[in-house]
Amino acid sequence: MKHKKEILHELFIELVKLQKEIIGSNLKLLVILEGRDAAGKDGTIKRIIKHLSPRETRVVALEKPSDRQQREWYFQRYSIHLPASGEFVLLNRSWYNRAGVEKVMGFCTDKEYKSFFTEVELFEKMLVDAGFIVLKYSLDISQEEQEKRLKDREIDPLKQWKISPIDKEAGKFWQDYSDARNEMLLRTNFEDSPWYVVSANKKKKAHIALISHLLKQLEYNKKDEKLVSNDYGLVYPATPENIREKLY
Repeated sequence: MKHKKEILHELFIELVKLQKEIIGSNLKLLVILEGRDAAGKDGTIKRIIKHLSPRETRVVALEKPSDRQQREWYFQRYSIHLPASGEFVLLNRSWYNRAGVEKVMGFCTDKEYKSFFTEVELFEKMLVDAGFIVLKYSLDISQEEQEKRLKDREIDPLKQWKISPIDKEAGKFWQDYSDARNEMLLRTNFEDSPWYVVSANKKKKAHIALISHLLKQLEYNKKDEKLVSNDYGLVYPATPENIREKLY
């Protein structure tokens, strides 16, 4: 049986094959990663891009909106970061902030929150119709695992940059975040841009599972079909039943 490190190395090769296809076929690939604080978005992205070309690969992790951006159309500051032909863009959090942290922490009005669900369906349909490939992943961890990871940030000098004021509120608003996430998944699991949930309590397995699943969704030359089927059963569609029974 192969070691996880060996499997990950082979997946890196598959990602390079995928990138050659993206560049050669002028594809526009957009991958969205959402999830609670400390769910593993940063670590997963680091592994996805580790051996990819920095010229054709971009990671977007936006700061809170400026005063001017708060007066813009909500999707405006995200749309400028969309991939051009031949590019692979990963959004570390996205426009779904409105249905998550903004909703829970009161950073948007109730009217803005309700309008988001109408607008996001139209926005993503427009992207798909324009030839964008949109893959959406929500990383799911238990409350105990989140607490453990957040405490680790406080003592690890290499993770100090990850600490934010929102972290301190994570446990306090656990159920509120759960309710907001479930509502978001249920209402934005569109046919052409569906949500997938990744059980992410075990970091290394979650990295392999998500990368494998991502690769399996796309067509590229000389794909190792057997390798990319190795998701450990940790990735599943955001159906109402799965949301009700599997998520923390």
